[in-house]
Amino acid sequence: MTSSIIIATRESRLALWQAEHVQARLANELGLTATLLGMTTRGDQILDRTLSKIGGKGLFVKELETALAEGRAQLAVHSLKDVPMELPEGFMLAAVLEREDPRDAFVSNDYASLAELPEGAVVGSSSLRRVTQLLQLRPDLRVEPLRGNLDTRLRKLDEGGYHAIVLAAAGLKRLGLAARVRALFGVDQMLPCAGQGALGLEIRADDAALAEALAKLGHAPTLLACEAERAVSRALGGSCSLPLAAHARWQGGSLCLDAALGHAERHATPLLRASVAAEVGDVEAARALGQQAAARLRELGAGSYLPA
Repeated sequence: MTSSIIIATRESRLALWQAEHVQARLANELGLTATLLGMTTRGDQILDRTLSKIGGKGLFVKELETALAEGRAQLAVHSLKDVPMELPEGFMLAAVLEREDPRDAFVSNDYASLAELPEGAVVGSSSLRRVTQLLQLRPDLRVEPLRGNLDTRLRKLDEGGYHAIVLAAAGLKRLGLAARVRALFGVDQMLPCAGQGALGLEIRADDAALAEALAKLGHAPTLLACEAERAVSRALGGSCSLPLAAHARWQGGSLCLDAALGHAERHATPLLRASVAAEVGDVEAARALGQQAAARLRELGAGSYLPA
């Protein structure tokens, strides 16, 4: 491993913040110099259709993985929620960094909370997970598609296209936009998606020296929580076409995992919810907890919610 590496990153302001954050940690904690390779992914280019209709969140990482495979970069920085549950052969997550706030944020210029929205208000979100949970809370709302990077979504709100929009709190806080948050959804109101708020560092699986170095940046509690969450999705075949939520939190030495599954087409169908907990000390135990939560959802009838 050389003392200088190249980081592949999307070119949105949030993605660049994330890459620069990792760049600074590489320098300060590992003594490694890094430069950024900005890239535009298909997920960034196609904004007129929902992710579930164009191939899912993996569209945000494929071009970055190509740069890794071709040797144009050695490291890719991702929002972990955008990373597919199964990585392509030859790649690995070398570290998961300490998580920012995992909750969803209610953003509006005119209303202080979801409860204050008038009947029939237009709320922007293209996440099936958010759509189903919003309509469980307020069946009267009109939830309309909203794609684009964080700045684009805020601009569309400011132009008057929506009464409110729902965004990940982590991105707003990272970009110094916490003042745009009017309210934070409690996880009992809107359960986050697997990995929300965490950053994942992806490298080629054969780069053992870099893997060893990057492991020092990882945050074990976040890694184990996210492994449990991602295991739920993996067990149920989770993708952007499945309104699945999973969130794990620590209580002492126990990891408490909540999962919820909605119906992708019949949004009025009740959410299925499962909660499990166990003492978790390693990745295998975390994944087992996630599989247990998925099994509970299946016992509650998840099979009829899943694509045929």
